[in-house]
Amino acid sequence: MASGDKPYRVYRGGRTKGRVPLATRPEPGRGRDPGGGVDGKKRDRSDRPRRKTTWTKKTWVGLGFLLLLIVFVVWAVASWFAFRKGVEHANKRAAAVPGLQRALVAQDGLLLSRPSNILVLGTDHANTDARVGLQHSDSIMLVRTDPTRHRITYLSIPRDLRVEIPGHGDEKINAAYQIGGPALAVRTVDNLLGAPLQINHVVLVEFDGFRQLIDDLGGITIDVPKPLISDKFDCPYSAARCERWTGWRFAKGPQHMNGQRALVYSRIRVAQNSNESDITRGERQQAVLQALMGKITSPGTLLRLPTRGDELLRPLVTDLTAGQLLQLGWVKFRAPASHALHCRLGGTAATIGNQSVITASEENIAVAHMVAGDSAPQPPPPGSGPYGPGCVVGSKSLH
Repeated sequence: MASGDKPYRVYRGGRTKGRVPLATRPEPGRGRDPGGGVDGKKRDRSDRPRRKTTWTKKTWVGLGFLLLLIVFVVWAVASWFAFRKGVEHANKRAAAVPGLQRALVAQDGLLLSRPSNILVLGTDHANTDARVGLQHSDSIMLVRTDPTRHRITYLSIPRDLRVEIPGHGDEKINAAYQIGGPALAVRTVDNLLGAPLQINHVVLVEFDGFRQLIDDLGGITIDVPKPLISDKFDCPYSAARCERWTGWRFAKGPQHMNGQRALVYSRIRVAQNSNESDITRGERQQAVLQALMGKITSPGTLLRLPTRGDELLRPLVTDLTAGQLLQLGWVKFRAPASHALHCRLGGTAATIGNQSVITASEENIAVAHMVAGDSAPQPPPPGSGPYGPGCVVGSKSLH
């Protein structure tokens, strides 16, 4: 211990024994008034420190996300009810068609996981085209979905193809619709394609409604492979102007078309600048249908479902339920256009009973197996002519 340091403190009163006294707490009530003040000073409640609410960036982001989630849920519910209402009406129209449900083969599992065959029949009851007979199916196409391969196949069936119509002998295939309606048309296609491609579902589209559907969707875009000038059918002008009119014109490349132009494009059979036929028309119908399916499942169309869902489905007659159509949209979304399979049935041009027909080729059986995925797709055999049957992948041409 250093000199002069002592282990105790010295006070004026002398040395104090024991511990060194420490500062003590004030006694209760001493130095504090009943109002909460200290040292005689009263503190007002307004003087007390308050906890401040801070709106951080994370708070704003969280509130924005919650608001978007609420809007999405409301939109989804409204869309579903509007869409389901339109589908139910389309299902009722299908149920009213005699014998249609019995002609279809039940779907094996979900469209999301199992292949499905959908027959699309386009009809022209207005008979505005002189070449189209009343109540004939003007367009016959099979759409096969294959979710395991992420592929959609489009099979065109020429309306002039001569086939056996059950119970009525050999006729043009489009006559089946006139003789026995959609049910007989389904049975005829089933009989033609065989077991691998039995029809599970059907979609009926009346051409006037088809045009309105495309207009309601805001039009569709089609990549026209070559310039096309049609003959003078369905002239949209006055009689005097139609005399000077040269026909419908379609330039090469992507073309945005309204309902009228898309319908005309899909129906051209005679062109002034190229050799067109029922076969090439079927290829154009495939392009229109593919563009239409893409537009129906696009985000822009989905955003309009709460207000337009019922209207968009008015031109359709189908047995597909709302859930199945949603599954079909998902399969279409997962199937890129580069994987799509474009096929056609065909044969040889002939004249029977003063009618121009296409006699069916034996290669049509092979094409049916290509569509079913049992064999690799092959283009029309060399030398098979303009009506040769076959399949190509993606944007390749069948010619």
